[in-house]
Amino acid sequence: MNNVGIIGYGAYIPKYRITTQEIASVWGKNGEDIQKSLGVSQKSVPNIDEDSVTLSYESAISALTRAQIAPHLLEACFIGSESHPYAVNPTSTIVAEFLGLGNNYIAVDLEFACKAATAGMQAIAGLIASGKISYGLTIGVDTAQSRPHDALEYTAASGGAAFVLGGDKKEILANILDFSSFSSDTPDFWRREGIRYPSHGGRFTGEPAYFTHVLGAAKRLLEKTHLQPTDFSYCVFHMPNGKFPREVAKRLGFTPDQLAPSLIVDHIGNPYSASSLLGLASVLDIAQPKQKIFLVSYGSGAGADSFIFQTTPILIKKRRLAPLFASFLKDTQTISYSQYLRFEQKL
Repeated sequence: MNNVGIIGYGAYIPKYRITTQEIASVWGKNGEDIQKSLGVSQKSVPNIDEDSVTLSYESAISALTRAQIAPHLLEACFIGSESHPYAVNPTSTIVAEFLGLGNNYIAVDLEFACKAATAGMQAIAGLIASGKISYGLTIGVDTAQSRPHDALEYTAASGGAAFVLGGDKKEILANILDFSSFSSDTPDFWRREGIRYPSHGGRFTGEPAYFTHVLGAAKRLLEKTHLQPTDFSYCVFHMPNGKFPREVAKRLGFTPDQLAPSLIVDHIGNPYSASSLLGLASVLDIAQPKQKIFLVSYGSGAGADSFIFQTTPILIKKRRLAPLFASFLKDTQTISYSQYLRFEQKL
């Protein structure tokens, strides 16, 4: 990519949390065993008045604050999610209206499981590189759904991550050096229209799905750019649980220290489309100038997008302008399973 990168980023996490132990106790399970198996101790839960629109708005406000541009300059608003509030009625135009984008922008709602927003980042980067637009906004957001007493109930979380992209090197806090993708028809996770909860292939979601695609996208980009894991300061991988990102990082040759700052799953679970991008936001909160970041998202169905970012000195100044990811881990409230059901069902 030629002078295309992130000029602003933002995160938002609901304050409520439910622990793995609390969910397990309702179903007569051993919480410690499940926590050890999944590598998740708690997950974030949206309040009764929060959905993917409100989470998108909150994260986008922080991204625009860091970008230091007027909302009407954005010429694209792409929102990736598995939990758009409406089956027919775009999330992107609602969020854009609240933000004040005006009318002259491309609005797109994206769906590709947990990698929808990174697909949006690729598309907006291409539009900027081609000269069609100057600025664009991509948001990964979910209030993830899960069937009661399913393994996903312990991990399916909520959160939003927003990124403003631009092409002026004086504004870029992290350049997009290159990206790649790896896709196939691998139905490891699905939900038909009108069905409330998703289904999944159990253990099939691991080796032939997640690992095949994440490794495929990662290796292709490393080969394409002639870079090695040792060339990077940080790595970020999609986090369906606490074990998969650690295992895939190890297989690729990344160290625990390179991975640790991105592991938001340890604190909030898996917010689906926001997962890898919240991991990136967490890394940008601590990264220093001229450091390379390797990121691979993953979406069931299935596909993976890989990226290489390189930070600039502008990052240090801009990240002070909005709340850091760590701030959302301080003001939290643990809830009971009955409260969790009320919030989830908006009763």
